[in-house]
Amino acid sequence: MSNPAGTDPIARQRPSRMPYHRYRPYHEQFKVDLPDRQWPNRRIEKAPRWCAVDLRDGNQALIDPMSPDRKRRMFNLLVRMGYKEIEVGFPSASQTDYIFVRQLIEEDLIPDDVTIQVLTQCREHLIDRTFESLRGAKRAIVHFYNSTSTLQRRVVFGLDRDGIKDIATRGARLCQKYAEIHTPDTDIYYEYSPESYTGTELEYALEVCSAVMDVID
Repeated sequence: MSNPAGTDPIARQRPSRMPYHRYRPYHEQFKVDLPDRQWPNRRIEKAPRWCAVDLRDGNQALIDPMSPDRKRRMFNLLVRMGYKEIEVGFPSASQTDYIFVRQLIEEDLIPDDVTIQVLTQCREHLIDRTFESLRGAKRAIVHFYNSTSTLQRRVVFGLDRDGIKDIATRGARLCQKYAEIHTPDTDIYYEYSPESYTGTELEYALEVCSAVMDVID
């Protein structure tokens, strides 16, 4: 089929109205000089450790969140699929998640080779509630986080870098405190995330993560 003279056979996308000129590219904001880095040339030759987050992050995306019974069926499916790390919820923020975590533990539904993971913010009452939900578990990963981005430091928290880093390190110490109170016989593994990482200065994100590691170690 011929095209009328002067027309383009392919429909062109309209230019975006987003004021992109107001934003600086990441590489212009943060200079990274790593001439000795080796990871770009490395090859992944075996599967990494997968952690299924369908029961927490996936559930959060649903218009109608899963009930404890549906969560249980999903958990069993993930186990049959071979996942060895499964994020099971945000027990300090959801009573449904709390009940589900307790059900898994009290009814001995977690296989010996599977580790459950839970999520919590770096706030004391939430950390307390999180470890309370894990009582009796053989093994668990506690993923705690706080926001570190320049925007949230300024607009949400009104804190400088040291203030935000204090939230992270205090959260790490509180995790250790409530682990001792509620789960002294549980093998606890920690995962920390600087939320809004892409909006955080690279060297500062490293500084916060290193400070948290110093506490946990």
